[in-house]
Amino acid sequence: MEIESIASSSLPPDNQNGMLEPKSEQDQISQNIDAVLEFYTREELKISSSQRNLEKISSLIGQPFFLGIILLFVIFWTFINIVFKEYGLVEFDPPPFIWLQGIVGLGGLLTATIVLIKQNRLAKLEERRAHLDLKVTLLTEQKAAKLIDLLEELRRDMPNVRNRLDSEATTLKQSMNPEMVLATLDETDQTKSIVENPENNK
Repeated sequence: MEIESIASSSLPPDNQNGMLEPKSEQDQISQNIDAVLEFYTREELKISSSQRNLEKISSLIGQPFFLGIILLFVIFWTFINIVFKEYGLVEFDPPPFIWLQGIVGLGGLLTATIVLIKQNRLAKLEERRAHLDLKVTLLTEQKAAKLIDLLEELRRDMPNVRNRLDSEATTLKQSMNPEMVLATLDETDQTKSIVENPENNK
């Protein structure tokens, strides 16, 4: 008896009866936040060093001060060439500033490429998130259908509740078929495309 009392006193308050209490709402929220942070951390670890450097450049280019640097560079370039012309010196890029146009065009091409590289990675990440959201939605729908089924079964077993046929509950307790939903969406998209572009379907 003394050993049992010592073992019982050593257990946490929620586990005195040998049963674990369900997690609190705060614990569930923390667990969900940790799962989301783990997902993003795992995705960050997949980024290569070259990809990370390119995204740093992309973040730098996206800053407002970078626009000011470009404008100052263009003004300085044109001003120097005009000053050289005024003092009779040889202009290294006379109007219409062919070299300046080439530099600006090359800079624009490199900037667009860097931005596209980052956008492609973010698009893949967004696709994975959408896939995860779809799985969670389907799981939630299945749980809701099961809950409705259990409630209907409980209602039928209660003697003081009148048994009646609820067609809406009967429909809702059936789990959604993902393949049927996708087929319906494809059919709807095709119908919408035909209505919006009747000439392309002749």
